[in-house]
Amino acid sequence: MARLLALLFAVLTLAACGSLPRDRFTVNDLAGEAPQGLADIRFNASDADASIRFADAARTRRAHQKTFDVLAISGGGSNGAYGAGVLVGWTKTGQRPEFDIVTGVSTGALTAPFAFLGPDWDRRLTEAYTSGAAAKILERRGIDLLFRPGFYDTKALRGLVEKYVDPPMLYAITMEQAKGRRLLIATTNLDTEETVIWDMGAIAARGDEASLKLFQDVLVASASIPGVFPPTLIQVEGKGRRLSEMHVDGSVTIPFFVAPESLLLWTAPKTGEARPGRIRVIVNGKVGGAFGFTKGGTLSVVGRSWLTMSKALLRTHLTASAAFARRNGGGLVYAAIPDDAAVDTSGLDFSADNRLTLFELGRRRAEMDVAWTEPAIPEAATPTAPVAAAPSGAARLAPSRPVG
Repeated sequence: MARLLALLFAVLTLAACGSLPRDRFTVNDLAGEAPQGLADIRFNASDADASIRFADAARTRRAHQKTFDVLAISGGGSNGAYGAGVLVGWTKTGQRPEFDIVTGVSTGALTAPFAFLGPDWDRRLTEAYTSGAAAKILERRGIDLLFRPGFYDTKALRGLVEKYVDPPMLYAITMEQAKGRRLLIATTNLDTEETVIWDMGAIAARGDEASLKLFQDVLVASASIPGVFPPTLIQVEGKGRRLSEMHVDGSVTIPFFVAPESLLLWTAPKTGEARPGRIRVIVNGKVGGAFGFTKGGTLSVVGRSWLTMSKALLRTHLTASAAFARRNGGGLVYAAIPDDAAVDTSGLDFSADNRLTLFELGRRRAEMDVAWTEPAIPEAATPTAPVAAAPSGAARLAPSRPVG
């Protein structure tokens, strides 16, 4: 974490003048209907109506069995190798299901297409996360650092995406989209401060060169940590003019995506349509808090605070998503890197050794069926003495427990 903060401080110091050239626009240019050609391939997470519409196909597909299953894959940089290992090990058990909806954020966005397409794509997934190609992702800029916003270039990241995201992959995704399955990727639109959810199957189904580029752009944007990598500019048609939207890492606004924020408090109507069933979350990082003596320097204080904040947000989102699942008759479990694992989980160590260590850890835990854990579940508690300020039915949180 100190490494990450040192990196970001260097960015602020050396690249304060760096900028991506683009024409200025105002909120009025975004008013009204969605930008041309985008209404059917993306929605804002705060838009409840659009969220329900995009889930309709999955609910209809699984109506006969009353539930639809979701796999969500979180961000985490190089820790994405752990999640890739979990998927491969899960395949080995013969119990890996076909999910109706697969979502990805940040490094999870890079994993999600392989997860969506299933075990037949495990070899390519393994290669993407353990080969030497990923070692060059953190490629330092030269003098260009002074003119563009990002300490590292996205050339290697984009090259990795372009190597594996090709027309055959998009064709395979289109075939699954036609069955009612959905592949959704989250980015953060810095201009609107919104989480944007992209329907990647709908993009793939367009079947042209522009759709291939947009598909690749969305993946690169979702994995672009602000300050570390430059943002991705996505060209859209506004009100009579072309606009360049600025998109960055989806985990800026959401650690993983199970349901849009507008639906987390929603209860599905009992109308015979399928409701959320099994929800699995792959967390590419550690979840629990851990003791670490904090030095008094600025980097140590800011770094420890940032780490604490991000873990707290992750746990809160896990709890909210688990409550959403239970309220709608389903359940949620997650697979995270064990808190006591002696491995670099900074997310910035893309060395072959570290990625292979993380991958093998995930694979072994999945094969041994010890990867999955239930979030903390509220249990009724009876206070030993009346407490005036406490609400009736006070509850305590039981510790998370592994799922065998």
